[in-house]
Amino acid sequence: MGLRFKIKNSLAHLLPQGTPTPLIPILVIIETISLLIQPVALAVQLTANITAGRLLIHLIGNAVLVLSTISFSATLLTSMLLTLLTILENAVALIQAYVSTHLVSLYLHNNT
Repeated sequence: MGLRFKIKNSLAHLLPQGTPTPLIPILVIIETISLLIQPVALAVQLTANITAGRLLIHLIGNAVLVLSTISFSATLLTSMLLTLLTILENAVALIQAYVSTHLVSLYLHNNT
């Protein structure tokens, strides 16, 4: 949208002031790639954080099931760890939602 309706501002965003003329084509390419990679990097970050947290919860949940047949005290300790990890995962999810919303807002503000 920004490139379509505010082409001068969008193109000015690609170059810092006082850029030497021979560097202009290279910097435009680099900045364009940077703008295209930002949403992809955000998606990869979110996916990695969600996957890591869910994987850890799944592994500790399996440990609770295995330990339930061996030792009650170990099962209780691991269950408490699983509960604390679930609370931590929910807190991380809230922080990730805030950061993602803020970054998308910044990306849109820079490009519209």
